[in-house]
Amino acid sequence: MVVAEGAQGYIHSVETAGAVDGPGLRFVVFTTGCPLQCAYCHNPDSRHMKNGYMATTAELLTEIAQYRDFLTSTNGGVTISGGEPLCQPHFVRALLGGCKAMGLHTAIDTSGYLGEAADDTLLDMADLVLLCVKSFDPQAHVDITGAPLHPTLTFAQRLARRGQDVWLRYVLVPGLTDNWGAIEGLAGYAAKLGNIRRVEILPFHKMGEYKYEELGLPYRLKATPPPPPEDIARARSIFAQYGLDAV
Repeated sequence: MVVAEGAQGYIHSVETAGAVDGPGLRFVVFTTGCPLQCAYCHNPDSRHMKNGYMATTAELLTEIAQYRDFLTSTNGGVTISGGEPLCQPHFVRALLGGCKAMGLHTAIDTSGYLGEAADDTLLDMADLVLLCVKSFDPQAHVDITGAPLHPTLTFAQRLARRGQDVWLRYVLVPGLTDNWGAIEGLAGYAAKLGNIRRVEILPFHKMGEYKYEELGLPYRLKATPPPPPEDIARARSIFAQYGLDAV
């Protein structure tokens, strides 16, 4: 699924003042294409790469430059999310490089499943990796995403060896990812990596449900509610018990 575009790539959309995808306010580029089929995905319309529109790095960097002062004034920057950004590693590397040349803080938001596609040069261009681990239970990971867990953990180990700053992300879904034993296993694993600067517990939401209806796709979480506040607090406390900054 990895393609070799360089100066151009497929884009789902951009957000000019994102507040949840890294520090400060962010210019967020959402790419298309994703090898995972996450049950709780809220952007199923970004799964197929060519459902996006083609944009060049020059076009995007010109737009980003307009927000440079605004982004830096909030200690923010640029995040490349998706879909899965590492489906288009050459494009992402070029885009990150352009942002770094502008002096902007950079981040990629990834599942890590395609971590092998990211060469060291690409990772050198990312000040931060937002790494979303879908489950620490291998069988549950397959159930949730349709793909194995081990490539994500291999990527996590590589980031740790590089000393690369990582914000670990975990989506809490009642009845799907609220296996407390698996969460504790992930917390213990993450604590040993030594490069996890923050853990974000992201409550499941259904804002993307209408997209499944529009696309004619089955939505298996139709009856699943958001997690109660006490469960969110419990998940955070598990990571905190391992010395991690969990929010």
